[in-house]
Amino acid sequence: MTTPTRRPGRDSPEPGTGAEPQPTPAPGTGSAPPTDTRTTPAPAPAPATDTHPAPDPRRWWALVVIALAQLMVILDATIVNIALPSAQRDLGMSDGSRQWVITSYTLAFGGLLLLGGRISDLVGRKRAFVIGLAGFAAASALGGAAGTSGTLFAARALQGVFAAVLAPSALSLLTTTFADPAERGKAFGIYGAIAGGGSAIGLISGGLLTEYLDWRWCLYVNVPIAVVALVGATVLRHDRPHRTGARLDIPGVLLGSAGLVALVYGFAEAEPRGWTDTGVLALLAAGTALLTGFVLWQQRAPHPLLPLRIVKDRDRAGCILTISLATVGMFGMFLFMTYYLQVVLAYSPVRTGLAFLPLTAAIITGSTQIAARLMQRVPPRRLMVPGTLLAATGMLILTRLTVDSSYTTGILPALILMGLGMGMTFMPVFSTATAGVAPHDAGVTSATVNTAQQVGGSLGTALLNTIATTTGTAYLAAHGPTAVRESVVHGYTVALWWAAGVLLLAATVAATMITAKAPKHTTT
Repeated sequence: MTTPTRRPGRDSPEPGTGAEPQPTPAPGTGSAPPTDTRTTPAPAPAPATDTHPAPDPRRWWALVVIALAQLMVILDATIVNIALPSAQRDLGMSDGSRQWVITSYTLAFGGLLLLGGRISDLVGRKRAFVIGLAGFAAASALGGAAGTSGTLFAARALQGVFAAVLAPSALSLLTTTFADPAERGKAFGIYGAIAGGGSAIGLISGGLLTEYLDWRWCLYVNVPIAVVALVGATVLRHDRPHRTGARLDIPGVLLGSAGLVALVYGFAEAEPRGWTDTGVLALLAAGTALLTGFVLWQQRAPHPLLPLRIVKDRDRAGCILTISLATVGMFGMFLFMTYYLQVVLAYSPVRTGLAFLPLTAAIITGSTQIAARLMQRVPPRRLMVPGTLLAATGMLILTRLTVDSSYTTGILPALILMGLGMGMTFMPVFSTATAGVAPHDAGVTSATVNTAQQVGGSLGTALLNTIATTTGTAYLAAHGPTAVRESVVHGYTVALWWAAGVLLLAATVAATMITAKAPKHTTT
């Protein structure tokens, strides 16, 4: 009788159970086998198990907590926009310094995201998440109570610092919490809706809070949101820091953070000072040189801040470039439509905010009802390409604006198309860019995607606003001082043409660079 062959790791009994197979004696030693296999019953085969760990039963509650934190970070980039005139009057800010209410946040956020992502990997995602939430709430309370413009600027910068820790940890927690492709699609659909619609929600919230309460509540509102998220953070999985023996890449931190800060600051200063200003050119040159040095250092750093294998992946690189370009167009649209509605059409802050409500609804629909459902059936680029094309079509509709355009016929269709397109784009971008990444790189990968979005938004705002201002000034010079409103609208429409072109470029990138297939369903 022959002994049946065992398959290692599947049919073999577990070590330490008392039924381990005994070693076979070497030929010619004369030793007898210690056990008679004919009388010892073979252990029953172990049941097949799924290669993935059992899903966390509290994962959907975890999604709620993560979504709250992400919403807070995204909407804070725009919630103070509508409140800015009130804050300027209250604190006595000059026209030249008021931009720092916005710039100090985006500067710290965009410049420190890579560092925040690596901190998340080193200290643990949940711990970084909690630290980011608590710090963001404290900075928001400080900003709401600010008695001087300097205090408000400092508080906004602190918000950006803690947002740079919070945002990567939130996305990496989402990535590691949902492993099943079907559930991952639903989770990232919600996340994509928040990422795309958070800015519009910020405009709506800013209008309501400014008109019916006070501009300070645009900052105070973060405190209760953060407290709820902190309480809910108990449902998040505890995780251990990865590579506890690794050291933080200090040269990489200095080069990368300084380069991003210089670049974002240069883009921000290009708006009031012009692209040909010596200081702006010096900042952009310094940022480029520092980031070049950062890339060169990452190739030989023992513990790189951004392992280049992350961005060398073709699909991930395509997603990062796609979201950068898409955000250029989207942030430019927010800027121009906010001013168009309030300055040209004389909308109140609340009416301006509510005018963006269809955009938010369309983003949620495109992300959760279209992209999340189709993500399991089609490759990601078959969602990204139509999405960016829809957004470009909406942008082209806005290029036909005049000083007396109707909201219903001239603006609403464009907002709906933009929203559907952005929802169909953001969800597969976030999901594809973070798919398959090693756990110890989850934080820095998430930070890289967030950095692309933040830098794209800063670039879009500065670049498109410069185009609008330049062409508007030229139009006014050609048509005389009676054409002030027409010159403003002309500048907006020219910039929106450029924004539409950037979105078409995003569609081209998605079509040519991203080759990922539709995710496979898991069997249970």
